[in-house]
Amino acid sequence: MDLVNYKEVSIKRQDKTVLKNITFSLQPSCFYYLVGRVGSGKSSLMKSMYADVPVTSGDIAEVLGFNILDIKPKEVPFLRRKIGIVFQDFQLLQGRSVFSNLEFVLRATGWKDKEAIRQRIEEVLKEVGMGNKSYKMPHELSGGEQQRIVIARALLNRPQLILADEPTGNLDPNTGFQILSLLHSLVETGHTVLMATHNLQLLEDFPGKVLRCADKGLKLEN
Repeated sequence: MDLVNYKEVSIKRQDKTVLKNITFSLQPSCFYYLVGRVGSGKSSLMKSMYADVPVTSGDIAEVLGFNILDIKPKEVPFLRRKIGIVFQDFQLLQGRSVFSNLEFVLRATGWKDKEAIRQRIEEVLKEVGMGNKSYKMPHELSGGEQQRIVIARALLNRPQLILADEPTGNLDPNTGFQILSLLHSLVETGHTVLMATHNLQLLEDFPGKVLRCADKGLKLEN
């Protein structure tokens, strides 16, 4: 079963059509690149998947079993719990430690058991190679380390779908390579990753299916 299924979908932002009549699907355990020029609709498409930008029309717009065309406000938090989001600019809480940043997300999504929270945080930090950094504050970490923490945060609720919007955009090439390697490896543990990027060199280093935004359309290239 497809995790995302869009058929003849259009997306507008501020009364301007960004994407028109697009049709595509995302399959389980796959790595997808989302490419295109700045302003071509990459971020809008991703945001539509977690109901941050509305889908204005379409025959089908389903994400992880939710109908995005008429999703109710009370349903949105439950949709977002099933999606991991990796931002370019990290969006970590600067006044909290790494552990506290992750604990905040778990408690906000319904976790209550203190020991279960601790164990889950330890698991995701180990998974991203940051098992000994839980006590650190964000400003004490390098850009690459902060992005690893952001990926750990995205993994907390074991999402099937991970959306990464230019996750290497603020990193040097070597660090960006390491972060993409980490994201690419998540497919092996059952995740589907959709990563927006303008760095086409990454497509050669780490194979994946390519979705290209251009002329208000979307095309699967391979």
